[in-house]
Amino acid sequence: MTQAMQQISSKWLSKAGLRPTRQRMTLAQLLVGDGQHRHVTAESLFDAAKGQGEAVSLATVYNTLRAFCDAGLMQEVTVDGSKSYFDTNTHDHPHFFWEDEARLTDAPSDQLVIARLPDAPEGAEIASVDVVIRLRRKS
Repeated sequence: MTQAMQQISSKWLSKAGLRPTRQRMTLAQLLVGDGQHRHVTAESLFDAAKGQGEAVSLATVYNTLRAFCDAGLMQEVTVDGSKSYFDTNTHDHPHFFWEDEARLTDAPSDQLVIARLPDAPEGAEIASVDVVIRLRRKS
């Protein structure tokens, strides 16, 4: 890990008040070390860590992603109610889900218009609105 990547990763963790453990630093570097946003699954992040020779378990990856989400560093995007993707871009924005590739990408926010939401039931409030637009390649 380069010095610059370590600084970016350490700063990312410290802004959320998370201690920079070895595992957190390793995963943070893979997620934001180059300053770019990522959409990952726990499995893809685990594979990336293994590919760099890092000793980290899949359970640790899941727990660390959960800690990053709880700290506001990432957001979880659920597709099909069973598959979770984790996004380092925490600003509200829509996503494209590429069905043929099982891949999540950002969709242009400026093109999305939600004219009206239904009223929340009595005693509830809308916490967020997730927009996932499913795509498949034309035949």
